[in-house]
Amino acid sequence: MSQVNDAVLNEIQEPDQLNELETIRHSCAHVMAHAISQLWPEAKFGIGPTVEDGFYYDVDLPVKLTTDDLKSIEKAMFKIINQNNEFIRREHTINEAIEMFKGMNQPFKVEIIETLRDKMGATSVSTYKEGDFLDLCRGPHIEKTGKIKAFQLMSLAGAYWRGSEKNPMLQRIYGTAFLSKEALHEHLHMLEEAKRRDHRKLGKELDLFTFIPEAPASPFFLPKGTVVYNRLVEYVRNMYRYYDYTEVITPQIFDTILWKKSGHYDNYKENMYFTKFNHEEIKKDEKEKEADEREFGVKPMNCPAHTYVFSNSKRSYRDLPMRIADFGRLHRYEKSGVTAGLTRVRTFCQDDAHIFCTLDQIEKEIGIVVEMIEKTYTVFDFDLSGMQVFLSTRPEKRMLSDEVWDQAEGALKAILDKMGRPYKINPGDGAFYGPKIDFKFKDALKRDWQLATIQLDFSMPEKFELEYTGADNAAHRPVMVHRAVLGSLERFMGVMIEHFAGAFPFWLAPVQCRLIPIGDNHIEFCKEFGKKLQRLGIRFDVDSRNEKMGLKTREAQMQKIPLMLVAGDREMADGQFAVRRYGAKESEVMTLDAVMEHLLELNSVPTKPFQV
Repeated sequence: MSQVNDAVLNEIQEPDQLNELETIRHSCAHVMAHAISQLWPEAKFGIGPTVEDGFYYDVDLPVKLTTDDLKSIEKAMFKIINQNNEFIRREHTINEAIEMFKGMNQPFKVEIIETLRDKMGATSVSTYKEGDFLDLCRGPHIEKTGKIKAFQLMSLAGAYWRGSEKNPMLQRIYGTAFLSKEALHEHLHMLEEAKRRDHRKLGKELDLFTFIPEAPASPFFLPKGTVVYNRLVEYVRNMYRYYDYTEVITPQIFDTILWKKSGHYDNYKENMYFTKFNHEEIKKDEKEKEADEREFGVKPMNCPAHTYVFSNSKRSYRDLPMRIADFGRLHRYEKSGVTAGLTRVRTFCQDDAHIFCTLDQIEKEIGIVVEMIEKTYTVFDFDLSGMQVFLSTRPEKRMLSDEVWDQAEGALKAILDKMGRPYKINPGDGAFYGPKIDFKFKDALKRDWQLATIQLDFSMPEKFELEYTGADNAAHRPVMVHRAVLGSLERFMGVMIEHFAGAFPFWLAPVQCRLIPIGDNHIEFCKEFGKKLQRLGIRFDVDSRNEKMGLKTREAQMQKIPLMLVAGDREMADGQFAVRRYGAKESEVMTLDAVMEHLLELNSVPTKPFQV
């Protein structure tokens, strides 16, 4: 549904759908529009809904707004708030409202009303007036403008009317509002902290990854970033050994026959890349030419390929559950307007796996995956008390019958109910082949990220005619469970960089410790100890530059290296290092053996959840 149609639906809902904070923000959007109309009387208004953490209004103006204009709008808003105008609601017939907004030269409002009439069957609409400003609105609003205590306009953007490039480009003004100045200040502080933690900024500063125009939304992982990436893969592989997964490697390009069979061609084609080689100038025999001119699709998901792994051999109920994992590279087309650093890319790898099992095994297998998820996010220092669980149900564009969807959704709901785990229904957000359980986690800034997922699929086994021989010696259809714990490794790495503010835990850090000799005569001592660290698998470097200690330690801090091991005359004589942790102001003296024992303990963190 388009953005404007969402707004249209809101216009005809009963005015009791917003909580106190949302009502303040909704009223603030109205006041902002009032202020804009005072500064630019010819302004034409689109929609002004509340959004997460704030509100916005889309406006057609004769001038291009700048950040300086936001201050002028805020100043006008403060005057309106201080007037303490009452919000007055009125009902109008459709025809009355159309004529009224035509007379006000507000064509976008007229279009909304006509949409309500023609598409929704509405016979009346409501308006709110405060002072001399009237706006089409379903409400609710606060009683008087004076109740707005804390707000700030945040940014500007462009937005096509109704989300279509065929329509005019409007100017979108974003703002936020809170119930108190303290809450507003806390929010603004969080935004500043988010800027400081931005993974795109830190990725450049820490030399982790880069992008080039020739490969849009496709990251290059530099040596340090590749270390972190590979450590994530090693963690997942260690988990697979514990939970009895088998890893496979499958092709990246398949004939479109496969994608049509799986349903991706009809339900996911707009997100895929396709290729067809042109042989006009290459002489080949007709048979080879015909074979090579088939259309191929680059895989956006591993699941169809894994059905062939399953069907490669005859399967018995004794072989189930069969757990297949794949780190294959995936490619999905994302519009350039939505790509963002590592969190939305066009090429990526998932810790992707599929479980082929019997109906009776679904509950146990999903329970095991939930256990994997909880253990994993504890390792990555996410607060499990903030974990949210969603049951995502059938989308509009989907495969198979409603009866099959009823069975799949019912199975997931029963499992969640039996687990006693609180969850919310996320209607229409399932995959086209089946419903799913999505997990959201809060990072260090209390922001929600949807990362892990479990999907139940009756469709793919049916499409690819998968079978196993049951205890009754008859053929049965397996169930396919899709699951990802980290999800896209690229996206997870972006989230993780921001979660840790670039200061990775020791076991993940690209450089785990830096050995810093105070003088030239201490360099060899550090290098010899480095050889011991190398044999232990510890990632280190030696800063042997002829620079002041203050510069060396400051640069180590800027690179967010977990540990600095400093050696001078005393340390070398006593066989010790002065150990300083990232962010600490004081050092701790440790013997060489104690240092190695400590480093090994820090490096063992990812294996601890899977020790028998």
